[in-house]
Amino acid sequence: MKIVLILIGLILDMLGVIMIYDARLLTKKLFSFGDQNEASWGLKILGFLIAIIGALIVFFQMR
Repeated sequence: MKIVLILIGLILDMLGVIMIYDARLLTKKLFSFGDQNEASWGLKILGFLIAIIGALIVFFQMR
């Protein structure tokens, strides 16, 4: 069970980092509305929160 939670945490970290760095490309691909700056900012914030949640899962499972 511990290994499964660590893997889930690492996958969340990976998804969060991908969302942060590729927010502009994801915004252009997924959304077709005019204000892409706000959408990319929102994806970066969401990616940051997902990465933090994944890091906390890994941190508390390694203790």
